[in-house]
Amino acid sequence: MAGLRIGSDRCLTNASAGDLSPCNGSVHAELSLLAAGGRAAVKFGMVDANMVEVAALVGDTARATMLAALMDGRSLTATELAYAANVSRSTASGHLTRLAAAGLLVVNRKRRFAYYRIASPLVARMLESIKAVAAIETPPRHRPRSARDDAICFARSCYDHLAGQCGVAVTDALIRRGHVVLSDDGGELTPSGEKFLCTFGADLVPPAGSRRLFCQPCLDWSERRYHIKGVVGSAILDRLLALGWFERERDSRALRLTPSGRAGLSAAFGIDVSDPRSAEDRAARLAAGPLLHRA
Repeated sequence: MAGLRIGSDRCLTNASAGDLSPCNGSVHAELSLLAAGGRAAVKFGMVDANMVEVAALVGDTARATMLAALMDGRSLTATELAYAANVSRSTASGHLTRLAAAGLLVVNRKRRFAYYRIASPLVARMLESIKAVAAIETPPRHRPRSARDDAICFARSCYDHLAGQCGVAVTDALIRRGHVVLSDDGGELTPSGEKFLCTFGADLVPPAGSRRLFCQPCLDWSERRYHIKGVVGSAILDRLLALGWFERERDSRALRLTPSGRAGLSAAFGIDVSDPRSAEDRAARLAAGPLLHRA
C-alpha cells in the first residue's frame, strides 16, 4: 500500500514505490535512536539479553506504573512519578535512572527540575502492546465495575492519539466515509480524508525532520479493535483538545468528553456517544452490577 509523505512545500504527496514503507521506515529510525551502537545488537545472544533486560525493567510494579503515567505523552517530574507509583522520591529517582539508561525514557532538564517522558513512539507501542496482551484474561474474572476503569475505556490518550471507545468510533467514522483505509499491514489517508481533516483544522504536517509513522492502525486493548495512530492520529487528538471537545483528566490518561464535544462529534463525524461519568450512565452502571471481563 502506497504511503503518504509530507513534501517540503507542506503539501501531502503520494510516496513512490521506492520509498520506505510507513511500516518500516519510521520503525528503523526509532530503533537507531533507541540503541546507540545498535549494530552490535544484531548478535542473537545480545538481542536475547537486551530483551530480558527490557522485560525486567518494565516488569517491576513501580516502574510499570511510572511508565503508564507517562503514556499520555506528557513530561512529568520525578516527584510526580513517585507520587503516581506510591514510592519515595529517592526510590523513584533510582527507577527513572535505569529506565533512561535503557533508552525507554528521556530526561529534559529545565533549571533545577528534570522532566521525564517516553523516549519514542516505538516504546509507547511496546507498552500498549503489553497492555493489550494483559487485557486477555483466561479464565475471565469477575471484578467490581470501577468509574476510573470506565473513564479509561471510554476515552484516553494512547501516547499522543485518541483511544478507547471514542478513538475507535472516530476511526470507524473515517473508514466508513472512505477517508481512511486500515488493514493489519498498515494504513492510508485518502485524498478525501486529507481534505476532510484539513477542513476540520487538523495539522497533518509533522515537525521538521520527523520520521514518524503517518497513518497506522493501533490495536485498542479495551475495544479489541483498531484506532488510528501516527501523525494522523496525533493531529486529530490535538485538534479535539484545541476545540475543547475533550479535556485531560488530572493524574490519568482518561479524557473527559465535554457537552460541546458530544455535539461536535455528532456534527463532524456522525458519532453519538455519551461519557460514562454522566448522571444517566452512572445510574445504568450501578444497575448493571459486576462486570465480567472476557478475553
